[in-house]
Amino acid sequence: MNITLRIWRQHDADSPGRMIAYPVEGVSADMSFLEMLDVLNETLTLDGQEPVAFDHDCREGVCGMCSLAIDGVAHGPEALTTTCQLYMRHFSDGDVIDVEPWHAESFPVVRDLIVDRSALDRIIAAGGYISAPTGSAPDAAATLVPKAAADRAFDAATCIGCGACVAACPNGSAMLFTGAKATHLGALPQGQPERGARALAMVAAHDEEGFGGCTQIGECTAVCPAGIPLDMISRLNADVLSALRSPSP
Repeated sequence: MNITLRIWRQHDADSPGRMIAYPVEGVSADMSFLEMLDVLNETLTLDGQEPVAFDHDCREGVCGMCSLAIDGVAHGPEALTTTCQLYMRHFSDGDVIDVEPWHAESFPVVRDLIVDRSALDRIIAAGGYISAPTGSAPDAAATLVPKAAADRAFDAATCIGCGACVAACPNGSAMLFTGAKATHLGALPQGQPERGARALAMVAAHDEEGFGGCTQIGECTAVCPAGIPLDMISRLNADVLSALRSPSP
């Protein structure tokens, strides 16, 4: 398979970026998208050119590092699939594929296809934790968790923090990420004492980082590789309103 990649090249956040076309020949249908980029970079290196910088780590669809927009879609054309788990069999010989970084105000470009997503880490630092002292590790069955609450928490915990929701949102909102991280803890008994304060702090951090407001368009859920549902945002909004009505003393 022979394809042409049109890749966004940008030296740093202060430099202008542009799309540059690269032919890639002999692509196997069994390659992942990132393996195909590795082949391109080997060719560029042998030719004395600067390889394309892109983020990756586990390559197993878990870490969320493979943050690429492929033909304008975060993580590419396959639903519930990260870029590293997207295979070239989903493309055709002769395709011209556009590859870009997440384009969002809160995700400045570091280089080429790499963006700085530390804003998501700062949202977590603002309240995405349980600070109540618990002493030594309790017995696994010491705190009973209703199955519905456990299922809800597990669904929220599948968020890998990739930022695809931000990249897809016309408003550049990270509320799906924030809602998932707050719901993960808020659904469990251990997370109840700080539930309201957590929601307020995380939403405040979200807004301070320059993310846009959520208007429930739903593009975020369409590209989320973990399938986080839109009602995570509704749950977060309810927690915020409840906390505002009944502030902690």
